Amino acid sequence: MTNKKMRSACEAILFASGEPVEAVRIAEALDIDNKTVSSLLSDLADELNKRESGICLLKLGSRYQLCSRVEYASQVRAVLEKKKNTPLSNAAFEVLAVVAYNQPVTKAYIEQIRGVDCTGVISTLCQRGLLEEKGRLELPGKPLLYGTTPDFLRCFCLESLSELPELPDRPENDDGEETEIDSTRGEQLKINISEDSALEEEILSAEKEGEE
Repeated sequence: MTNKKMRSACEAILFASGEPVEAVRIAEALDIDNKTVSSLLSDLADELNKRESGICLLKLGSRYQLCSRVEYASQVRAVLEKKKNTPLSNAAFEVLAVVAYNQPVTKAYIEQIRGVDCTGVISTLCQRGLLEEKGRLELPGKPLLYGTTPDFLRCFCLESLSELPELPDRPENDDGEETEIDSTRGEQLKINISEDSALEEEILSAEKEGEE
């Protein structure tokens, strides 16, 4: 099979899947090594960009997914007539931010930073597939640890957590100690959505799938 045909096969696999696919699974399907798959997918991404396709290739760690380009989000929504769910609250964004930048963390840690009970918010974020349990802390009571999910990365168009926006330096209080800035972290995450309606749709879609 020529490189062109293998590249087309990669495109067909991703299109038919409709969800992120591990590179190793593509390699197994085509009976090639992972390095060749990476090269083929890189060429596919370049090809889609070069011909200004309405589809782009999204890389999510070791997984790949075909998706519509953000500039056509309004047209896609108009055809699909998606019903929007309630957007994430400020509290939800703040909890997501605390977890994303410090994971894995316990509920007690999140509540210590935010200063309020977060049971309901954490439960909602887990149901919507943005947070998940990551084991237990080896302390009395063995509290649950929480972390973000692959859907969290997909919704915010991040390949990995290393691509999270940098935080400003923490301000100091009168005693010269750093103060917590959980609300700032929440705002940093919200920037990715407020500036791009397509990302907002991704979040809403993930919420809907989680509820189903």
